[in-house]
Amino acid sequence: MIRRTTTKFAALAVAAGTGLVLTAVGPAQAAFPAGDGSDRAVATCGTPDLRIAFAERLGGGMSHAGGTLELKNTSGRTCALRGYPGLGLEDARHTPLPTRAVRGSTWYADDPGNKLVVLRPGQAAQANVSWTHSGTEPRKAAYLQVTPPAATTHRTIELDDMVDFGELRITAVAHEVPVRG
Repeated sequence: MIRRTTTKFAALAVAAGTGLVLTAVGPAQAAFPAGDGSDRAVATCGTPDLRIAFAERLGGGMSHAGGTLELKNTSGRTCALRGYPGLGLEDARHTPLPTRAVRGSTWYADDPGNKLVVLRPGQAAQANVSWTHSGTEPRKAAYLQVTPPAATTHRTIELDDMVDFGELRITAVAHEVPVRG
């Protein structure tokens, strides 16, 4: 089940803090240079432009779990992402749970860094998320809220796992986040 929910955070503050150019592509939506030497700008991928799902769930020893999130451009236009997805946990009734997202490398992947990822229609970006589930102050999370970088809304995807302390580790988006072997 996927649902879209509006958040109370403004992309304008994110854009101002990162030096992005604002254009008239939507309410407080940022744009990036196309990167092809032209003066044209590429709009930020908004939540409605993306299908968000786990491309792969990862398990491992030492009570670690995680997955590779895929953010696929389902719009008919090129758009761009830069940075880290926002994350939030929900219980089975879609009530938000206390969550702490830590940006950087995860148990499964090195952080690719904060780089521009341009997505043509049909292309996808990835981010790796991990958590522990050893039973140390566990939170039963039925769902995971995923907010694309610089977006003001999120998608909710199924998680169905225990998350210690409500802590999730997340890498920046990249065309492909190499998973450690």
